[in-house]
Amino acid sequence: MLTEWAELASEVSSCRACAELAATRQKVVTGDPGPGAPARLVFVGEAPGAQEDAAGRPFVGKAGQLLDQLLTDSGMARAEVGVVNVVKCRPPGNRRPTADEVARCRPYLERQLDLLRPRLIVALGLTAVAWFLGRRTTLAAARSVVHEVGAYRVIATYHPSAAIRFGPAGAPMAALREDLDFAARYLAGVSL
Repeated sequence: MLTEWAELASEVSSCRACAELAATRQKVVTGDPGPGAPARLVFVGEAPGAQEDAAGRPFVGKAGQLLDQLLTDSGMARAEVGVVNVVKCRPPGNRRPTADEVARCRPYLERQLDLLRPRLIVALGLTAVAWFLGRRTTLAAARSVVHEVGAYRVIATYHPSAAIRFGPAGAPMAALREDLDFAARYLAGVSL
């Protein structure tokens, strides 16, 4: 699986399908496969931010630090999970990826998920949630449920950056904590 992942990463790194993203990125952020396949848990975010673009790894900035802490609080560790994004290049100014950018990266994420064969996916933020559940989905309506999407089981929640924006007492932080605890219970086989 790691050989196929490396081949996919090489292919993604040479992608020029989105001219604006290819011209402004520092590095393509393919993602971290975690311990490999089959994966217990894979997080799917929106797109790399500035720190991820510089490092070439997903979720290494403030949002990633928060995700790591929330994983620890839920009894999980970052090394045990896969972490990828819907879009592999940083949109300028950290804007939301366009529908065309999402569509151009779609085959890459599909291949990543095929390689990882996750037992559970946590979609972080509306872009990732919409990738799995459709563009008309709202986070409020999609949370607290395990959605069956093709061969995958998906939990929808807020992106850690939303929790940072609204602060420790904000609704996104509470929801993110609840949803990661929900994911941990699901993976542990606890009745939900």
